[in-house]
Amino acid sequence: MTSPLAFDQLLIRRALESDIPSIVSFSAALARETEGRELDPARLRHGTLALLDSPTHGFFMVAETLRPDRRLVGQLMITFEWSDWRNGVFWWIQSVYVDSAWRRQGVFRRLHDAVMREATADPVVCGIRLYVEKANTLAKRVYDRVGLASSGYEVYETDFTLPKHTDLPPS
Repeated sequence: MTSPLAFDQLLIRRALESDIPSIVSFSAALARETEGRELDPARLRHGTLALLDSPTHGFFMVAETLRPDRRLVGQLMITFEWSDWRNGVFWWIQSVYVDSAWRRQGVFRRLHDAVMREATADPVVCGIRLYVEKANTLAKRVYDRVGLASSGYEVYETDFTLPKHTDLPPS
């Protein structure tokens, strides 16, 4: 197990094109771990690059170790939703992933803190939202600890790309 991180050993920043291999790997692992899905690597890579090339759609934040080596150990993606009720933009946190060797060391908290600093400094941003699998109780506890709360909404969808997911445990 890796030793606990000191505050100055982790850099939180917006992702660069050079981060794509790590982001794709993390996103594939996330889908596998949380939903038992195997994603098409080429589609995932193109989707990641498309977001990096289109900042009007969103961005990735990454956590990078500074010692002993520089490597990514966590990520999250921000996408945007306009709210006519608030005349502002919600930032949606998605694709949260922390490398298993670095979990429970504050990596997500550092990512979330960086998002909150940026979002509260932008007068157009009216709030932060995220969705989580109903059965993912560990993630829900983490989100509660950083100050996120259930909104009372449930998400419904029609997915045109991925097949209907039927392997989820009953709620």
